Amino acid sequence: MIPRYLNLTKSEIEEKTKGLFGLLRCCKLCPRECGVNRLEGETGFCLTGRYAYVSSYNLHFGEEDPLVGTGGSGTIFFAGCNLGCVFCQNYEISHSTEGSHEVTKEQLAQMMIILQDQGAHNINFVSPTHIIPQIVEALGIAIEMGLKIPLVYNTGSYDKVEVLKILDGIIDIYLPDTKFFDPDLCEKYLKAKDYSERAKAAIKEMHRQVGDLQINDAGIAEKGLLVRHLLMPNGLAGTEKWMEFIAKEISLNTYINIMDQYRPCGEATKYKELVGVVSYEELKRAQDIALKFGLKRLDKRDFSRFVYLFRK
Repeated sequence: MIPRYLNLTKSEIEEKTKGLFGLLRCCKLCPRECGVNRLEGETGFCLTGRYAYVSSYNLHFGEEDPLVGTGGSGTIFFAGCNLGCVFCQNYEISHSTEGSHEVTKEQLAQMMIILQDQGAHNINFVSPTHIIPQIVEALGIAIEMGLKIPLVYNTGSYDKVEVLKILDGIIDIYLPDTKFFDPDLCEKYLKAKDYSERAKAAIKEMHRQVGDLQINDAGIAEKGLLVRHLLMPNGLAGTEKWMEFIAKEISLNTYINIMDQYRPCGEATKYKELVGVVSYEELKRAQDIALKFGLKRLDKRDFSRFVYLFRK
């Protein structure tokens, strides 16, 4: 299957780029709408001005099997973030740009090509919400350099529908992560009271664009929606409500990864209810909830190995 962006003309990509950069002048790129002029280097919540900050890029084998395959997922980790998750396992790069590299569009395009040449099955943009204009700008160059593998939008889901609509025809695989559902918990732990409502609207738009996850005969994802749900200690994630939403408002054929690898990082130890890990019993209960709502396409990888030491 040919990546969606290869069906766009050069002028179409340039038009999308122009529209996206227009949102940075008085930044309205994400739901926070900080209003700073990022084109002049001003920064808001995401700590990012005109240019993207990249923490690292490499072949990643810790993603879901349909993304990893045999060659790995070509991940590009952006610094800064439009969410303020107090427990983020990438806290050092999501809450700061120090130690990361500010990159030009040419450099970002070159990273995509390097990962493709190394055998990546896809280009996986990690925390891309605040970097969408820069990604699309670099994509135009990468296409001319021979980019031809799917693009993955690996997001915390705090996205604006109107911005996602500009991405229609560009992104092949949407990979949203659903965290808390209760608005008060979203405000407390994510610094975004409207998170769940924004995330639900965003996931609906993602599914409208690409549909259910399509996996080829080699077991590699080519297009579609893959939803992650991060379990939290003490049942704080709102699993039942998220599974009900996916089942009733997205698709019963949604590919879901219910993740149990939470561990207290960042500032999590300041909140006693976030200190701990997710037990096997909690994972099994969450899977049973998904099955109860008719969601049977559950990722079968065992993520418990990542937190084994914390369960000792």
